[in-house]
Amino acid sequence: MSIDTTSAHQHHDTSTHVAVETHAAEAHAQGAHHDAAADHANPKGGEVFTHLIDGLGDHHQLDIFFGQFPILPVMLVDDGFHFYSNVDEMEASGEYTLHHPNHKHKLVKTHTECTVNESVSPALDLSITNFVAYEFLAVAVVSILILIARKSYIFNPLKAPRGIQNVIESVVVYIRDEIVLPNVGTKKRADRMMPYITALFFFILALNLLGLMPGCHSATGALGVTAALAFTAFLVVNFISIKDGGIKSWFHHLLGGAPWYMALIMVPIEIVGLVTKPFALMIRLFANMTAGHIVLLSLVGLIFFFESWVVTPVSVSFSVFIYLLELLVAFLQAYIFAVLTSVFIGLALGEHVNHDKHAAESH
Repeated sequence: MSIDTTSAHQHHDTSTHVAVETHAAEAHAQGAHHDAAADHANPKGGEVFTHLIDGLGDHHQLDIFFGQFPILPVMLVDDGFHFYSNVDEMEASGEYTLHHPNHKHKLVKTHTECTVNESVSPALDLSITNFVAYEFLAVAVVSILILIARKSYIFNPLKAPRGIQNVIESVVVYIRDEIVLPNVGTKKRADRMMPYITALFFFILALNLLGLMPGCHSATGALGVTAALAFTAFLVVNFISIKDGGIKSWFHHLLGGAPWYMALIMVPIEIVGLVTKPFALMIRLFANMTAGHIVLLSLVGLIFFFESWVVTPVSVSFSVFIYLLELLVAFLQAYIFAVLTSVFIGLALGEHVNHDKHAAESH
């Protein structure tokens, strides 16, 4: 009986010791995680630049006006469809995480052993991310402004435009007369292309300007967004070319005016040209919007890097200059994207672009 009692005491002491060690390990891990989070929230020295530039990327929470709001839904396709109302609910489920030590800032499965060569991400991520939210916001802002102008036309059709209505009308008329009509070639084609080119200009401009607001992000600083815009331009250019010139004319245009026996050389070159044009649109918009933000954040980061008030006047002065330059670039890039898209449509149509030249000139 005494032996059993001694064994029970030993077992109890061992269990207590293990529990204490486990609790201490958990506390240490929590403390380490807290320290890491604190260091990340309060970077020092050279970490400031990394911290600021890291904020330019896409996130699963809404980053706006210097606040982070976990309100964006997470939708994943991976052995079924997984829906979470926000990233906190996803973390609480224990199936996926954004805080894995081997895959920082990347959404991965928690139940998969992480190795260097093993993919642990879900098969498809359909989540509404920060940049997607900004795209929805840009669409909402542009739609509201257009509806305000439309309401003024409906209730006062003969009244001279003013305010927002005057601004919208001036921009639309300028796009029609100075961008679309001179480049696509005919009035009929210009009327068909006006909705697309106008929407493209206003959408890009809204995204650029939203990115310049304090504490906001620029969605056009992401390759995925600019690639999608360039891909739509690629589809529209080739669709209009085939629709107006015919499929035979489109294939003939791939020869670049050379004889048919040069097809093996000319067709691959022309196909590369078809892809290069939208690729240039994608890179130009992405590079210009990203470069300005990086320079601006680097100038602001100098204040925290040197931790001296002496740097502040110089840093702030140059930051204001770069900010004004970015404001100009925001308008300029929207204009260039719209102009080049119209030019590419005209180039793709070739000799068919001037079929209605006299009508365009009379207009």
